Amino acid sequence: MNKPAVAVLFGGRSSEHSISSATAGGVLRAIDRDRYRVIPIGITRDGAFVLEDDDPDKFTLTDGRLPEVVDNGTRVRWPDSVLTRELRVVDADGRERSLGDVDVVFPILHGRFGEDGTIQGMLELLDLPYVGGGVLMSAIGMDKHMTKSILRSAGVPVVPWHRVTRAELDRDRALWEGRIRSLGLPVFVKPNRAGSSVGVSKVDSWDELDAALEVAFAEDSVALVEQAVVGREIECGVLPGRDGAPTRVSLPGEIVVTGRAFYDFDAKYLDAAGVELVCPTTLHEGELAEMRRVAARAFEALGGEGLSRVDFFFTGSEFFVNEVNTMPGFTPISMFPKCWIATGMSYPDLITELIELARA
Repeated sequence: MNKPAVAVLFGGRSSEHSISSATAGGVLRAIDRDRYRVIPIGITRDGAFVLEDDDPDKFTLTDGRLPEVVDNGTRVRWPDSVLTRELRVVDADGRERSLGDVDVVFPILHGRFGEDGTIQGMLELLDLPYVGGGVLMSAIGMDKHMTKSILRSAGVPVVPWHRVTRAELDRDRALWEGRIRSLGLPVFVKPNRAGSSVGVSKVDSWDELDAALEVAFAEDSVALVEQAVVGREIECGVLPGRDGAPTRVSLPGEIVVTGRAFYDFDAKYLDAAGVELVCPTTLHEGELAEMRRVAARAFEALGGEGLSRVDFFFTGSEFFVNEVNTMPGFTPISMFPKCWIATGMSYPDLITELIELARA
């Protein structure tokens, strides 16, 4: 046990449980076992921390099958104070044993109860180093309305939007419908706190608005209605600089949608037809410099910690930030690793860099 131990956390209680599990499969496969000892910890849909097999294939997206963490009867015990970093596990037969000290936690959790500052708060209380943004950055990044508000105040161009609750709609339907209609058609309706395109609908006719809001409200009590921007969908990866160096921004990737309404859940994770991920994509020298400037500014405005994937709509003259994802996917077809690989960093080296940033 002389190697630094990395506890990889995945699964969780959110609707993105399976995406987190699939992402973990990619990380478990790529992590440098000559350098680190790995402790895979799954979180069931009910919130139980279980010790998982160190088997990346178990969590691979294959033939449209979405992996998940199944309760195997084990229970991982976290340190009982900041005076120790020892992890323990109670096996299914009731016997308890030590897993050794943990040096860093890699919370590959998407959505609520993991990407939103909650698990980060627990790790802060235990004084355990972890990969990714801190409590505040994670919480802000999970809340699309807050993210847009902060970015706009920092001078970062964002897509026009309105946020609305079901209660507000019920109280004054005419007011809110007027505000929403002022955005023009088409619009996108999203849950305020969800990712992976879960609960997202494109509205091409106002007759479709109510159904789209119901889909969003099924995921969150707050819905976001965004103006659709005509332009290229550009994404890039962002990492903090080392030892005072500037924020690092990868080469850009592009989502080219040809046979679907938008880049939806099936296209992102089930490799459905109608979408192509081009990485790196072509931008002129000045455009690339501007994208990197805006991406770095957005990352720093939210806290500048850990990592992010910044998503843009590029109109040809301006980069509008659509989202800042503080724990992007790491599946084999995900854009964040693709962008860094195109920039010259291998997949294992990217995982190592994230771990070492957390340890530092």
